[in-house]
Amino acid sequence: MKNIIKTILLSVVVLGMSSCTEEKILDLTPINNISDKDAFTTPSLIESYMNGVYNAAAIGQYNAASTSPNGGRGYIWGAAFVEQGEARGEDIVNMATFYQLTYTATYDPTTANNVYYWVDGYRLIGRCNLMIEGTTDAVAKGIITKAVGDNYIGQAKFLRAITHFEILTNFARPYNFTAGATHPGIIYREVGVNTAAEVASEQVKPRNTVAECYAKVLADLDDAEKLITSNGFAGGRVVSKATKSAAIAFKTRVYLQKRDWANVIAEGTKLNGLYTLTADPATPFILANNLSNTESIFSIAHSATMNPQTNAALASILKNRALVAISPILWRDPQWLADDKRREDGKMIYTSAGIKYTNKYTDVTNMTDAAPVIRYAEVVLNMAEAQARLSVANLPTALTLLNSVRNRSLASPATQAYTIAGLGTQKLMVDAILKERRIEFLQEGRRWADIHRLQGDDLAPIDGIPAKVANATPAVAAYVLGNSYVITTPVAAIPSADFKFLWPIPQTEINTNPGLEGKNNPGW
Repeated sequence: MKNIIKTILLSVVVLGMSSCTEEKILDLTPINNISDKDAFTTPSLIESYMNGVYNAAAIGQYNAASTSPNGGRGYIWGAAFVEQGEARGEDIVNMATFYQLTYTATYDPTTANNVYYWVDGYRLIGRCNLMIEGTTDAVAKGIITKAVGDNYIGQAKFLRAITHFEILTNFARPYNFTAGATHPGIIYREVGVNTAAEVASEQVKPRNTVAECYAKVLADLDDAEKLITSNGFAGGRVVSKATKSAAIAFKTRVYLQKRDWANVIAEGTKLNGLYTLTADPATPFILANNLSNTESIFSIAHSATMNPQTNAALASILKNRALVAISPILWRDPQWLADDKRREDGKMIYTSAGIKYTNKYTDVTNMTDAAPVIRYAEVVLNMAEAQARLSVANLPTALTLLNSVRNRSLASPATQAYTIAGLGTQKLMVDAILKERRIEFLQEGRRWADIHRLQGDDLAPIDGIPAKVANATPAVAAYVLGNSYVITTPVAAIPSADFKFLWPIPQTEINTNPGLEGKNNPGW
């Protein structure tokens, strides 16, 4: 009965599924037929369960009919966060139907691309909670040591935190939307369900406020920093598993979106001397280096037999099938210098029939490119922006940090680097940092988070979702720099006040969770 309750809850209540189809807890692990009652009985099975949690983060299920362990589409950390995070913004062009509803904001509560962001996100969270509770029990029984158990628990808390935060950024308004962030967030789930009473309890949980969600995310990340053994370097390079450093780095992202500038700096400073920016901006994406370079902090690993496949893998969608191009809006931006190394064709750029695509993901055969969740370049730019936004701005330090990322891509840093004379105000500095983020993190899934947090900003405000070029193949002339091509944006901007600014909570979740009845985002 315990096993049946647990699997039903995973597929219905916690994970937002409307079907009662049973799901084996470890369907996405290397060992596919372990029942939950046995999963925490030996050290090797516990390790396999933890690997299964990572595989769930990388692959997802995508739909109830997908029974293959490799049948998901990368929800949410294997590919979906990159493709969806970019498609919500204006710096790419979606040219086919794959992300058209996301790109044009014509989604509804049944649209698969946002439904499974929620469903697979909460499925991963459910596995994290079961990992935490099962490991705690295994430590109490002496099956594994407390040190080993703490390391697993820290990794599960890291994944639980970042997944809640990613869902929050798509389904809730930004932190500063109300005083004290008292507006609705999402349900922060911390229970690994074992009893019928817990099923009933989880079914009626209401949405936490955004402030409560942020507090819980930060608490989980603090715990992860304390509990995880590896700092990412000592004892061997670690990128594809959660580390102390990954928890710290992610806190800079959370504090940036919270607008807590002092804590962005305090957390980022902890990584000084540990990570370094690669001299070549392409190095973190070279297939042989993407899990071993000095800059990547946390990425999702893929293999030839475990990846989001043709319909989602990054190299498939963004290069081989060429479904998503770089937008002329960013490509033609004069602040992206024409001789910037990040424009280099055949290295960071792929050109096909005159259209420009990212070349950050190159393994079109085996689809093994890692999905870059967070790099040190982001931590550096997070700190740069925080320094520029302090009540007593530290513009010289902000400039140094900004240039440390940008200069490695310049043809002539001595003459092209930003100067304090040119960026001598808070607004000018912040504007330059934000533009650098758009160029540096192009096709890494970061654009939506910046659009989201800059709503009503005091220095660089964005109102809603920016206008975009047409959902179609752009003209080749759009990519020829120096001509007089005029960009048009027929995909109209959506004001922040419009209900479509947020994704709707999936109808399947509304139907099966009494705690959310009548509580969808306004307008849906």
